[in-house]
Amino acid sequence: MTPWAPWPDVAWLVAVAAMTAYMLLGGADFGGGVWDLFATGQDAASQRRAIARAMGPVWEANHVWLIFLLILLFTGFPLAFHRLVIGLYLPLNLVLLGIILRGAAFVFRAHGRRGVGQQSTWGRIFGAASSLTVVLLGAALAAVSSGGDFMVAWRSYLSPFAILTGLFALAAAAYLAATYLTFEAQGSLRETFRRRALLAAEAAGLAALLDLGLMSFEAPRLFIRLVAPDILGLVLLVALLGVGSYVSLRHRHDGLGRFLAASALSVMLWSWAAAQWPYIIYPGFTVYGSAAPALALRQVLTLVPFGLLLLVPSLWLLLHVFKGRLPIDAEAGRRPNPAR
Repeated sequence: MTPWAPWPDVAWLVAVAAMTAYMLLGGADFGGGVWDLFATGQDAASQRRAIARAMGPVWEANHVWLIFLLILLFTGFPLAFHRLVIGLYLPLNLVLLGIILRGAAFVFRAHGRRGVGQQSTWGRIFGAASSLTVVLLGAALAAVSSGGDFMVAWRSYLSPFAILTGLFALAAAAYLAATYLTFEAQGSLRETFRRRALLAAEAAGLAALLDLGLMSFEAPRLFIRLVAPDILGLVLLVALLGVGSYVSLRHRHDGLGRFLAASALSVMLWSWAAAQWPYIIYPGFTVYGSAAPALALRQVLTLVPFGLLLLVPSLWLLLHVFKGRLPIDAEAGRRPNPAR
């Protein structure tokens, strides 16, 4: 009898944890790009400056979680990784292009003649690339769960279920960003982002309900697993946390609203991972069937804690130094100088 080896399970749990970190940090950055693109009203320029100030110190560092995830999939689950990069070649390359364009546009706009504030060509590129990238990421996640043929786009990443999942991801990222910005802003700008957050929450809730309905037809195995007794509790917890976040924001408990929003999206991703189990890509690519040899997995996972000991304190120091708990000024869209 072959002894049970936990390495594939641990590697998959670490991969889901990396996905969660990227969603909570990088996803909020994508959401910031959405609100930059759709900034309206008399304080539109202040909104864009506030988004740039909030993202500026950390937006590049947040991609470390995506890099970590890709390396872990490449080394830990090479068969599934090969299938992903070949089958989803077009959407994943568009995601890469979107990340490059939004980063370049973010920097070029900041140093351009007009700077951050008024809408510009670089600003439009930044917002459009952010929006398209998060939609494609959501569509790719739906594609690995639906069982469609990757070689036929409209049966996988361009299916109605995948497109709706991408739109849900867009609304969720916008909601997360708006809750973060509501917590960091003050004055009239805080109320502007609060309205944006409530609007995005309503859009995300509607998209989630429609997505579940479409899932029952296009991804029946995933739907059956989500409503199974062992996972349904997590799904209900997501709904409860989402409603709690919405109510907290309405009653101006911004810190609680931010925490509950991040918790809802985290539990949602882990609910998907539990329903997807034991598949990485359904059907045909399971966690155990796609895993690297035990020796390779053990060596990779042994190094992970040492990497985290360097990474996590560095990110904490970055956030502490550059973001702190200084509110964004409503008029100037920037953090006030504490020395004044």
